[in-house]
Amino acid sequence: MTRRVVGLLAATVLIVGVCATGMVMSLGGCGKGATQEKELVILCGSSFLPPTEALIAEFKAKTGIAATFTTGGSEDLLPNVKAKSIGDIFITHDPYLNYTKDAGACADQVEVGFVAPVLAVQKGNPKSIRKIEDLAQPGLKVALSDPKYSTCGEMVAALLQKKGLKDAVMVNVENRLTKGHSTLGTFLKTQAVDAVIMWNGVAHTFREHLDIVKTPYEYDSETRVWVIGLNYSKKPDFVTQFMDFVRTDGPRIFAEHGYVK
Repeated sequence: MTRRVVGLLAATVLIVGVCATGMVMSLGGCGKGATQEKELVILCGSSFLPPTEALIAEFKAKTGIAATFTTGGSEDLLPNVKAKSIGDIFITHDPYLNYTKDAGACADQVEVGFVAPVLAVQKGNPKSIRKIEDLAQPGLKVALSDPKYSTCGEMVAALLQKKGLKDAVMVNVENRLTKGHSTLGTFLKTQAVDAVIMWNGVAHTFREHLDIVKTPYEYDSETRVWVIGLNYSKKPDFVTQFMDFVRTDGPRIFAEHGYVK
């Protein structure tokens, strides 16, 4: 065996050993450790995926800093924040900013828009639904978010109760109380139901498959969307840069995705 071949083999063994132990992070292709150290981890409420993806893309283009996200209902992500275990950024809505502050985990926050319930119907509105009261029409197929899991569901249930419509509408809902808003959009996309009430931003995501019926805002409260910097992050400089970017560009990005009243 020539000295050149022996030298190449020795170098290969050295590189493989370094990559396996993770001792040197600057060598390209040595695993995910180096990449993860340079990435922000975003806890993203499941209603905010498209604008979060847009935030990540624009932030990386502007700063070179990458980010990844993990998603779920805000109530499912909150335990990570309370335990201060996972995440650098939390994207959520009222009242989870207060919960984050109560947990002593908030370093910074930026309001980027609103989530508001909207009445959505099949494309073309074949049932001629014009107002929330129409959801009580006999025989209509309706789906709503479950108030046990959803802030939107709570708001809608309270409004239907106030209007004296709750019992009649729930007859039309049958067993179609959902935990996720994407399921409501899919119901309309597949024409499984005639109408839903869902978050504005999620309706915007399904805009090719549904129509939004303009109705007065009759809910008792407004629900703001927040991007929260978490104070237990091990990348505080990156968090600061991300929050500065969100402060400048976040409201525009969320408005482009329908998160307006």
